[in-house]
Amino acid sequence: MSQLAALIIDDEPDIRELIALTLERMDLHCDQAGSVSEALSLLKQRPYHFCITDMKLPDGNGLEIIELCNAQYKDMPIAMITAFGSMELAVNALKAGAFDLVPKPIDIERLRELARAALKLTKVPTNIDAIPSSEGLLGNSAAMQDLKEKIRKVARTQAPVFIHGESGTGKELVAKLIHHQSVRAEQPFIAVNCGAIPKDLMESEFFGHLKGSFTGASSDKPGFFKAAHGGTLFLDEVAELPLDMQAKLLRVIQEKAVRAVGSEHEENIDVRIVSASHKNLQQLVDQELFRQDLYFRLNVIQVSVPRLAERPEDIPLLSGHFIRKYAQEWGMPEVRLDSKAANALEQYAFPGNVRELENILQRAFTMAEGDNISLEDLSLPAAEVINSQNQEDIIETNNLEAYLENIERTAITQALEATRWNKTAAAEKLGISFRALRYRCKKLAID
Repeated sequence: MSQLAALIIDDEPDIRELIALTLERMDLHCDQAGSVSEALSLLKQRPYHFCITDMKLPDGNGLEIIELCNAQYKDMPIAMITAFGSMELAVNALKAGAFDLVPKPIDIERLRELARAALKLTKVPTNIDAIPSSEGLLGNSAAMQDLKEKIRKVARTQAPVFIHGESGTGKELVAKLIHHQSVRAEQPFIAVNCGAIPKDLMESEFFGHLKGSFTGASSDKPGFFKAAHGGTLFLDEVAELPLDMQAKLLRVIQEKAVRAVGSEHEENIDVRIVSASHKNLQQLVDQELFRQDLYFRLNVIQVSVPRLAERPEDIPLLSGHFIRKYAQEWGMPEVRLDSKAANALEQYAFPGNVRELENILQRAFTMAEGDNISLEDLSLPAAEVINSQNQEDIIETNNLEAYLENIERTAITQALEATRWNKTAAAEKLGISFRALRYRCKKLAID
């Protein structure tokens, strides 16, 4: 196997030599260029496994090289050397496709870590459909093909990613796939629902705390950032963070260091941030509900997840997947959608997106008699009175669901006891199918 090669582009010979010495000790062959023209000439002569370029060059700038390499040498990761305070240029470099940034003055250990990460890309799988996940990114529509291609591209960088999409579209799945296709795939993926953390516990949950630092802190806790060290931290519903927590999050992202509650020392962290929200962050910035500087940090690359209504041709594939899933989980024979039910699903607006489709089919699977799911089994709401705006008005009903589950458990238990646990007779007594009773017993853990 031929030796791995790196191209170093900088108009300062001392910096080129420093980088070359560092990379050569990692067994990389290094070529050096002091200008855009020299770099282009070398790129035509041989393939490189890694490239690092300065922003300002005598006959152009590093952005030109990044854009060219992303167009002509897609498999070669390229890093950008950035000066202190040039955040806008750094963001532009990441948006143009830079793998990562190397701040000046150059930290040798940071350079080594970056080079090791870049070289791992040759071992990362390129087929997104071959990567295991809880559900898989299902769909062959043009919208889904575009999404899969975007995931492939952003996974090859270290840039922060913001995922936008309505509730139920699969934003966390997209975040996982970005992680699994990246050089961080073997490191932790930590998902955090920012809207589910009590405000007074946020700092401790994110940054950790030391034992005794506050009432109830009975032991040390690492926090989300340290738990995700080396990997990816997924901040779901990031728009729900209060402004004071946004400021603290911004500082950690800028400094790449966290200080646990009760500690006097900061610890360096290496985490890629992927965030998501169903809300429009730019509108929240305009309303002064979200910090503009944090928005720029998080929204370097945006990935939009399409609504299910935008890809109705994927509904049959998704429907078949969910029916097979519950048949396997519950140990029951598969059923099929009859033609009217299948047509109704393709015509329905799905304000709750893929999550709603799964819930509808889960319920219909339990209610179906025989081998087919009928239109009646689907129990679809009137589509014309539902629109995407309603999705933001949905109220959490966890307490109501628990209350209803208790009522259901009592009714089923009474019916089973009255029939001496004959499930066929109990189902008839309750006025439901045997399949529905089996499902409910499994769901409610009734033996």
